[in-house]
Amino acid sequence: MALIASIETSTSVCSVALHDDGKLISVVEVHQEFSHASKLGLLVDQVLNLADLKIEEIRAVAVSSGPGSYTGLRIGTSLAKGLCYARNIPLIAVPTLHILTAKVSHINFSDSFLCPMIDARRMEVYCQVMDFNLNEIEPVKPIIIDEKSFEKYLSIKPVIFFGNGSMKCRDVLNQSNAKFLSDIHPSAVQLGSLAFEKFRRHETEDVDLFVPYYLKEFYTKQSLEKVN
Repeated sequence: MALIASIETSTSVCSVALHDDGKLISVVEVHQEFSHASKLGLLVDQVLNLADLKIEEIRAVAVSSGPGSYTGLRIGTSLAKGLCYARNIPLIAVPTLHILTAKVSHINFSDSFLCPMIDARRMEVYCQVMDFNLNEIEPVKPIIIDEKSFEKYLSIKPVIFFGNGSMKCRDVLNQSNAKFLSDIHPSAVQLGSLAFEKFRRHETEDVDLFVPYYLKEFYTKQSLEKVN
């Protein structure tokens, strides 16, 4: 029995799931912005209660490694590390855009490129381009969307855009090959499935050294004022 608790906090949606040998046992999800700090510990208790399991039975903890919300990733990572320290169990990290893409992997996109997007405010997104076999074509990076973004891919075949950063791009990327999927967000359900594969391959993190992949620095209002 490989019971893995998964914590996904990279966007405004907060979710926790339990998987046993990769099979989903229970999941709870909250669609409430700025609720991660107050709700996350309660969600862990809820998934355990739903499955009638105790925290001592967890064999590993999985967390989304980013990119995504700076605050959300920090909150999720802090709780995941705390659970790992308390139980002396491994930490597994899965890239957020891989989690997001896994959510649409059941759809046949054999004639398209895939572009998961996480909102990075204004017209900037964190994104990645993959083929339908989930092979990386362009690595994860932040880009500011304009009418020429992704034109080399859109000129070849359809590009499927999804994630909470994609909807604001719809009016800018208005080419016929630009396709958009709505209401797709990273979830602990897919995180747990991907984490189990990493668990089987013994691909775990150093709990002391692990930090989320923020992709760019976080600036508070005060730090920006100092820079200016």
